[in-house]
Amino acid sequence: MAPPNDPVNSLFRFHRSEPLEKIYDLSNGKFSVRACSCSVSKGGFLGFCKEEPSDRLTNSLGRFKDRDFLSIFRFKTWWSTMWVGNSGSDLQMETQWVLFDVPQIKSYVLLIPIIEGRFRSALQPGSNGHVIISAESGSAQVKSSNFDAIAYVHLSNNPYNLMKEAITALRVHLNTFRLLEEKTVPNLVDKFGWCTWDAFYLTVEPVGIWHGVNDFAEGGISPRFLIIDDGWQSVNLDDENPTEDKKNLVLGGTQMTGRLHRLDEGEKFRKYKGGTMLGPNAPPFDPKKPKFLISKAIEIEHTEKARDKAIQSGVTDMSEFETKIQKFKQELDDIFGKEESNVLSQGCGSCSCKGENYGLVAFTRDLRTKFKGLDDIYVWHALCGTWGGVRPGTTHLDSKIVPCKLSPGLDGTMDDLAVIKLIEGGIGLVNPEQASDFYDSMHSHLVKSGITGVKVDVIHTLEYVSEEYGGRVELAKAYYKGITESLSKNFKGSGLISSMQQGNDFFFLGTNQISIGRVGDDFWFQDPNGDPMGVYWLQGVHMIHCAYNSLWMGQIIQPDWDMFQSDHLCAKFHAGSRAICGGPIYVSDSVGDHDFDLLKKLVYPDGTIPKCQHFALPTRDCLFKNPLFDQKTILKIWNFNRYGGVIGAFNCQGAGWVPKERRIRCYSECYKPISGSVHVSDIEWDQNLKAAQMAEEYVVYLNQAEELKLMTPKSDPIQVTIQPSTFELFSFVPITKLSGNIKFAPIGLTNMFNSGGTIQELRYGESIGADIGAQVTVKGGGNFIAYSNVSPKKCKLNGAEVTFEWLADGKLALNLPWIEEAEGISVVDFLF
Repeated sequence: MAPPNDPVNSLFRFHRSEPLEKIYDLSNGKFSVRACSCSVSKGGFLGFCKEEPSDRLTNSLGRFKDRDFLSIFRFKTWWSTMWVGNSGSDLQMETQWVLFDVPQIKSYVLLIPIIEGRFRSALQPGSNGHVIISAESGSAQVKSSNFDAIAYVHLSNNPYNLMKEAITALRVHLNTFRLLEEKTVPNLVDKFGWCTWDAFYLTVEPVGIWHGVNDFAEGGISPRFLIIDDGWQSVNLDDENPTEDKKNLVLGGTQMTGRLHRLDEGEKFRKYKGGTMLGPNAPPFDPKKPKFLISKAIEIEHTEKARDKAIQSGVTDMSEFETKIQKFKQELDDIFGKEESNVLSQGCGSCSCKGENYGLVAFTRDLRTKFKGLDDIYVWHALCGTWGGVRPGTTHLDSKIVPCKLSPGLDGTMDDLAVIKLIEGGIGLVNPEQASDFYDSMHSHLVKSGITGVKVDVIHTLEYVSEEYGGRVELAKAYYKGITESLSKNFKGSGLISSMQQGNDFFFLGTNQISIGRVGDDFWFQDPNGDPMGVYWLQGVHMIHCAYNSLWMGQIIQPDWDMFQSDHLCAKFHAGSRAICGGPIYVSDSVGDHDFDLLKKLVYPDGTIPKCQHFALPTRDCLFKNPLFDQKTILKIWNFNRYGGVIGAFNCQGAGWVPKERRIRCYSECYKPISGSVHVSDIEWDQNLKAAQMAEEYVVYLNQAEELKLMTPKSDPIQVTIQPSTFELFSFVPITKLSGNIKFAPIGLTNMFNSGGTIQELRYGESIGADIGAQVTVKGGGNFIAYSNVSPKKCKLNGAEVTFEWLADGKLALNLPWIEEAEGISVVDFLF
């Protein structure tokens, strides 16, 4: 490595033959490099020292210009996304890692800021191309002046191997987390589910949930997991009765200053009486009710924002705004009053109902009695309990209100209502010495109530409140230790989905046991601040978050691409990405609002899914491009099925991050058709040990165009033009040569987006019978297609001869039934 005070491009003029034991003097400190202490020989650790100790130190790591990079940075406290550029000054604040393209040596270099002692680090831009590292403790009482290994640098000629090798080296070095391959993921990863969030927001209650699950069952797709999101807990505000729940909550912002006053379910759920929904007089549900409530709450929120904006502009008379706000609030209360759930009147009449015939335990039991395939029921909670933590004096726990203080690094991130509210109210923080007791108290009750897991949100709250607790690293360790112990004890070690957790603190400190987590910001069915392009502009942004974050997060946790709504204008766009993302598929549909035709392209009737074998990642030719607003790049993601590979091509252009404005905004000029190319070599075949060698020939099926093509590794790429907010899925299946120059390749069920994922087993030749050329085991019902250069003599379905269609272009087709008794499995024999 060349000294950082060398000219342009000094940062990574890096050769393997050079020793990694060097110290360089800089004008503002010293910069050191030392070899990796683990067995990996292609990496080294970076450190620096200062004369004066501090709780936040910065130092240049050198500078570069005209060097293409891909990076991940936190654009909000909790969420990260990609950013590209070619100079150190192009980096964003709170950058989590930087990947450099170094074509001179046909390699890539990865720079990762990490944890050392009580300090965590991040990268930020410097002037004149400099890369600045910031190391901070999160407490003025915790200071240092010297770091031996505050960042890690790694070299490889393969960007996907590079990420794997680097994270593995850090796993050995830090020994505070485990890789995904070392952990068990929850069972829901292979299934379809429903989350209540966008359907209800905080108005969620038992009757609505029941009707929601029942809607899916009657539509022919039974959810195998249910997530009861925010709104089920016992929450109130500091100025209210400490023993009563806050009433009539709708939007998340209205309770972000609220705190838990009990560690069990809220009154809406406590008063549910067992059997209520199973009897002939089960309460009805008006699916319009949540929409009315949400619409009215949005009116209130928008009027409050307009009032605040008027105040900022110098307006002094707020009477008109206040009159409107009070009017809307009264209308909201009237809707709640008129539509009060019948379930509450059938309860025991007390807000302290006890016994197994009331509350969450009774509700989950009734759900499972009615819906036999409902394997998992998760509930939401924040890392600190709820948004505002635990209210002091209301539980057996020692909690106190701790003011929130933002790191200077977060000054470069986007304004966020959640952050504003947390600063306003502070956090009711449970003493970290009681973290294990805290989580076990909540989780053990949930387990007894029939809950099999939790979705843990607002994880990066801890860095706001670490001043008196030894800094952010020490506080995080205490809380992550507590939740890890509870996860192991109560939820079989895997029943936890992490969310709002996309900073390096969590991944390096909190993932010893946690094995799945969100890789994108929320699915926004509309922008709460108003949509400049209707509902379209944020949808591609969500996809970019998920694809690029999976590069590093996927080494440690199973990427979760989040829910979407099947009746959304961009639902098909989202569905195409979920089909090949390699994780669970779940929606947040409102009750009664479903596109079952779309869902049946993703989900089998039994609620399982044709899941890919890996997690989806951007192709190499997208790594250093901007698929959001460069007006030329299609996002391409690759993945594997058992017997082939798949490329998804998505036009995500139309929005993106604006550094000067510190926000994501619309780029409407980019919302147009984009052309590109797709080739079999876009799939990283060497990342799948079972398919390490590329085949001589492939059949390619274009799912949306319904076309068959043939391709070899030497063929020209397939040229495509993708319309805005649309996609194409390309299934690549190796062609096998049978006796007599017969060529065969199964494509799968083309009525499913991930057709290749429907193929369960593939056998050829003498091992399955002398007269059988190929035997394909398929899950699902619908239109099965294979490629064959000659027509089979016969085709058998589950042992019985059936008719089939063969065309001169090699398309071989037949219809498969869904056989419930066989769990949807069919065995198809082709005789040549």
